[in-house]
Amino acid sequence: MTRRFTHLAWAAAIATYLLILLGAIVRITGSGMGCGDHWPLCNGRLLPPLDLPTMIEYGHRLAAAAVSVLVVALAGYAWWLRREEGRGKGEESAHPPRGATGAAYVALVLLVIQVALGAITVKLALPAWTVILHLGTAMALLAMLLVVARGAPPVRVGRSGAPLGAAALGLATVLLGALVANMGAASACLGFPLCSGEWLPAGNASQHIHWTHRLLAYALLAYVLWWAVRSRARGAWYVVALVTLQVVVAAAMVLLALPRALQAAHVAVGAAVWAGLVLAAL
Repeated sequence: MTRRFTHLAWAAAIATYLLILLGAIVRITGSGMGCGDHWPLCNGRLLPPLDLPTMIEYGHRLAAAAVSVLVVALAGYAWWLRREEGRGKGEESAHPPRGATGAAYVALVLLVIQVALGAITVKLALPAWTVILHLGTAMALLAMLLVVARGAPPVRVGRSGAPLGAAALGLATVLLGALVANMGAASACLGFPLCSGEWLPAGNASQHIHWTHRLLAYALLAYVLWWAVRSRARGAWYVVALVTLQVVVAAAMVLLALPRALQAAHVAVGAAVWAGLVLAAL
């Protein structure tokens, strides 16, 4: 039973990761209003005529529906396993840890919030604050599903402050990156690694937000490198590799004038960095 529960959690986590990537493709292609301001229907229909923006947004909604089914099934399975345990059926080892089942319930709550934010985002025609909250909730959902998949509750801060600090810094970097993208500030800083050749750019708010995002990314790279050298943990070095790859992708994206493929890769690697940080913190 525990193995099937774990497999279901991994399936839900992978599907959520892919949903985050598909959401980025919706933004990058400008397809956020591909279904108009209708929700849950698309342009007022269950099966709308599919031009390209509508196909992308509708595909994103179908993927969200699939994630919803998996998360609801996971929470239901957790409840059933705990009920069976309470009745004294089966070995204790046949049931997942209580921290994992509790995380499955938290994931269900996050799913409800995520669906509500998705509807609000569409109804309000994609304001930046709802888009960022939508992404933040998706990242939290991914983290909870990874907790379930690993079968362990989060570690105690006193024993593992370094990975938890890295995870917090990583999440801040991801969310500020979302703000950069949704404010249209991705091209505010030209060149790399400096911002238009300056350490302290004296530009507008968009440039300052972009530069702050870069500084957080540099700080994250330095932090995880220090943590890996200090701990000598294999998982920490995996995170160093992912963060390094993310910086390389970001540099190429800026220097090549923001091609869509690299924008999508930037989001994909960023979500992988977040997942790696969460797994290392466990």
